Amino acid sequence: MGEYQLAEINIARMKGVNIDDPIMKEFVDNLDKVNEIAENSDGFVWRLKDEDNNATNFNPYNDEQIIVNFSIWESIETLEHYMYKTFHSEFLKRRKEWFHTFGQVATAMWWVKKGEIPDVTEAMEKLDYLQKNGASEIVFNFKQKYPKPLY
Repeated sequence: MGEYQLAEINIARMKGVNIDDPIMKEFVDNLDKVNEIAENSDGFVWRLKDEDNNATNFNPYNDEQIIVNFSIWESIETLEHYMYKTFHSEFLKRRKEWFHTFGQVATAMWWVKKGEIPDVTEAMEKLDYLQKNGASEIVFNFKQKYPKPLY
């Protein structure tokens, strides 16, 4: 029996020309607080970050308006608690102030073996697969969740 954890990627297209645009200031000013809440949340395992403690400098899509959030959690429930029951939820409610509607699926989740950290390319491929094929046990989203594998 293998143990599994939840990998999650979400992307967003900023209204600003890049992360330094004045329209993004309040969002950026609260990133450290939101990230600290994540890292101190029950079920948090890992998140993509650089030496400045955030992921906004990563540009895997070669588009300065797209930011990427990529993390690992113990379960769907622990991720949902962080997203909807902490200060993070205030930013979800206000996301239209900083981000355009993406127009397609922007969040993907999939199960990984405990201790494994997929690379960003794999995470982007999972999101792309979900956008093209819809939710399945391979990759899914909050609207259509799949339980941890039994094997």
